[in-house]
Amino acid sequence: MEAIIKRLIASCLLCAAILIVPGHALAAFPDKPIRLIVTSTAGGGLDVVGRILGKKLSEIWGQPVVVDNRAGAQGNIGTVLGAKAPPDGYTVTLVTMDMLTINPHIYGDAGFDPIKDFAAVSRAVDQQLVLVANPKVPAKNVKELVAFAKSKPGEVTWASPNSAAAQLFMEIFERSTGIKLLHVPYKGSAPAVTAVVAGETDLTSPGPSGIAQFVKSGKVNAIAVLGKTRNDVLPDVPSTFEQGYADLGEGLSQWWGFVVPAATPEPVVKALNAGFVAALNDPEVQKSIRALGITPTSSAPEEFANQIRTDYARWGKLVKEVGLKVD
Repeated sequence: MEAIIKRLIASCLLCAAILIVPGHALAAFPDKPIRLIVTSTAGGGLDVVGRILGKKLSEIWGQPVVVDNRAGAQGNIGTVLGAKAPPDGYTVTLVTMDMLTINPHIYGDAGFDPIKDFAAVSRAVDQQLVLVANPKVPAKNVKELVAFAKSKPGEVTWASPNSAAAQLFMEIFERSTGIKLLHVPYKGSAPAVTAVVAGETDLTSPGPSGIAQFVKSGKVNAIAVLGKTRNDVLPDVPSTFEQGYADLGEGLSQWWGFVVPAATPEPVVKALNAGFVAALNDPEVQKSIRALGITPTSSAPEEFANQIRTDYARWGKLVKEVGLKVD
């Protein structure tokens, strides 16, 4: 009898060991389609990046990756949906820096807690912004723009896509240079760019893909790429760092990344991370994304989680100082 009991115990221990081995538990993951929530409308930069990666991940995993566009409330609608999804790895949300680290501070109730409700999977990309001006503005670089703005305090206008991030970026620019600009909100990046092209407003700072054609045609002047390096789409435009404004680097760039509900098992998160990293490092994917003026920047889950926490605290401090709120 004792020998039988020992054999039973040994069998149970073996079964338990097999069940907790991540490779065994995830041998079939994913074994059904994965839903990728994109927190913007179809056709924008975020959507394009999501679809490029979705196509490659479908090849890697042998399962469809279905893009689900859920825009609205500056990304809050899709982000809330992602937070409340089943924590099984089959719903992944593509979010932006402002959605996850700024919105929770400015909304009375954004509907989610970026730290408690999500597990980080991987950073996706970094997007440098480009400071541009209507040709009537007598400035070709940051130094000349600052001098012009100081000569007309509160009169030089900055068109933004009606987002909190744009207002905070403007706040950083003003603080760093000692100028005062007039904020003019628009309903999106495209209308803001159109306003500057038409001369309705003086300045704006969109992503490279949304402004490159107007820079190359001379309809706007590119003052600087907001960051440490130049952008591949606009190689002749110097960065703020090159122009002697080092503090206008990382503070005015944006990251996008992938998250899942917080209760998602760690082995599933790691399996997802492996897929996203492989996709982001694929040469054709790199080429397609860089053609948009956006830089693929995959990461480990821990690195991305730390970035979310750091930026959440940083932007929260600035929101409080500025007193920015949306009811």
